Amino acid sequence: MAISIDDILQAAEEHQASDIFLQEGEVPRMKIAEQLMIFGDEPLLLPQMAGLWQACGGDTLNDMDRDTGLVSRSHIRFRVNLHKVLGRMAAVLRRIRTDMPSLSALGAPDWLLTRWGQLEHGMVLVTGSTGQGKSTTLAGLLHWMNTNVARHIVTIEDPVEYIFTNNRSMFTQREVGRDTPSFPRGLRAAMRQAPDVIYVGEIRDHETAFTALQACETGHLVLASMHSATVADTMERFVNLFPADQVGIGLHLLSHQLVGVLCQKLVPDVNDKLTLLVEHLQNGGAVRDWIARRSMSDINDYMTRANDPNCRTFLQSIVAAYEAGIIDEQTAIASAGSEAEFRRAARGISS
Repeated sequence: MAISIDDILQAAEEHQASDIFLQEGEVPRMKIAEQLMIFGDEPLLLPQMAGLWQACGGDTLNDMDRDTGLVSRSHIRFRVNLHKVLGRMAAVLRRIRTDMPSLSALGAPDWLLTRWGQLEHGMVLVTGSTGQGKSTTLAGLLHWMNTNVARHIVTIEDPVEYIFTNNRSMFTQREVGRDTPSFPRGLRAAMRQAPDVIYVGEIRDHETAFTALQACETGHLVLASMHSATVADTMERFVNLFPADQVGIGLHLLSHQLVGVLCQKLVPDVNDKLTLLVEHLQNGGAVRDWIARRSMSDINDYMTRANDPNCRTFLQSIVAAYEAGIIDEQTAIASAGSEAEFRRAARGISS
């Protein structure tokens, strides 16, 4: 008997899959702990895919791409993209999380993030490549705010991944494509919605970057994610979003409005689970001047050599995780990118 779509959705929940990939004529696949896994051994048939499309409000004849949603029989919400693949029906479903993560459980530096989260204005950037837990860490910070402070928090996301229930804070959650046409439009509208905190799912263009900095200038705390690997890379990537004739403005605004940057990297631990490595820098003092002058070498040197608890390099995180027995030597070397550099750092020799 062919497996049902409901069975697939239930299995995805049981295995904590983040995404489900369904195509007519193909075996279902799921992303579990950032690994793509095959589910079952029978390809999905046309009636199964047509039934899913119809349940999501899709038109099997006329639709080629459609963003929609679905609630499973066990009341799990999914964000759904219906699309065609060589004329065949397909869908990608993302599970919308309702279990709010705590920062400490994630392994994020909660002592630092919660301090940043108590500020009234400025920009907090959480960065990393795709699948490194950026949105989960930001959801953890928003969850902490919801429990500890009374604020109006406007989120602009693509898609909405965590649904918040109002507690001490009040949430206005808006999804790009459904509630607002774009991140910049959503940001500009948010400033007219009396927010205390604005969460931007991703900064990926000049208009979003500039509008986010303007929101900071007018007294809002902006939390946002970016695709960048390190603190210095984040600064460069942010400034490079600005046209050449506006780079000076971008550097000036960033140097004054940036609160701090947290970069993330998920690596396998000794138990074959994922553990979080971080690099972070808090803005202030000489760092502010280095950002304004675009002196990333000074920032890198400071992070490597300064005895400042508010800054930490990935290499320092790697060595600490290795010495604590959380990751093995092979993972540590691979994460560091250089065996010699890792061994020097493990011996306490700064580069």
